Amino acid sequence: MASAIRQLLTALIGATLLAALAACSPLKTLNALTPDDTFDKTEGIAYGSDPRQKLDVYRPKQHVANAPVVVFFYGGSWNSGSRSDYSFVGEALASRGIVVVLADYRLYPQVRYPLFLDDSASAVAWAHAHIGEFSGDPKRLFVMGHSSGAYNAAMLALEPKLLGAQGMSPKDLSGWIGLAGPYDFLPIENPQVRPVFFWPNSPPQSQPINLVRRGSPPALLMAATEDKLVDPTRNTAGLASKLRAAGVPVQDRYYSRTGHATLVATLSRPMRGLAPVLEEISVFVKTAPAQ
Repeated sequence: MASAIRQLLTALIGATLLAALAACSPLKTLNALTPDDTFDKTEGIAYGSDPRQKLDVYRPKQHVANAPVVVFFYGGSWNSGSRSDYSFVGEALASRGIVVVLADYRLYPQVRYPLFLDDSASAVAWAHAHIGEFSGDPKRLFVMGHSSGAYNAAMLALEPKLLGAQGMSPKDLSGWIGLAGPYDFLPIENPQVRPVFFWPNSPPQSQPINLVRRGSPPALLMAATEDKLVDPTRNTAGLASKLRAAGVPVQDRYYSRTGHATLVATLSRPMRGLAPVLEEISVFVKTAPAQ
């Protein structure tokens, strides 16, 4: 009986919050419901000279030496987004003992592919060089993203030239995590995304699915089964299959009670009952071997 009541309450809370998210700014709602007593935050650290090249660090309130580190990239079709919108992600991971870096990067129309990936690589290089100052372990370094941010994470893990330009290698990553990521999207159908990738001359090497190679970092890929924006079968399942064929350790997870946007929203405290996304990420990060 108690279990049934908990399930009912979770469903009611989820439905109420979903209605609130539809009525106003979803991310502001989630951030307003995010506690601030689980982390210490250092804001506005520059990793480059452009105003968009800044990041925030979320350090667990209970400082532990050599904590694992996750660099997170948000989505927004490479033309919108701000790290300040995702404090609920920083809180979620910090509450699990993970040091979190939330990085902004330049967006279209200021830049096109691959310059926003260069920014992402620079943010990771900053973390690798400086995260020890925040009790993080650079040998336990992960990249993670949602939607187009998951694409950024995938490219850093699969295209050695990106981190190579920063004096690093994908082998410096203990793993990567993709939530609802587009990994195989040519020809481009979304008119907002087309100019970002020089449509109709979008380069095949822009696609993570074409860059899989043996020895790539382990991956945790997560998707909503009813995602209407990024096809989970083509993208998440397709990339997972190709990674396995190359001998790369990969876990793929699919959730029926979330959509494209609510998948990342399950990291917020009010919506964690919809899917065990935070638990899966925490286990993946904490059990991966250091590099």
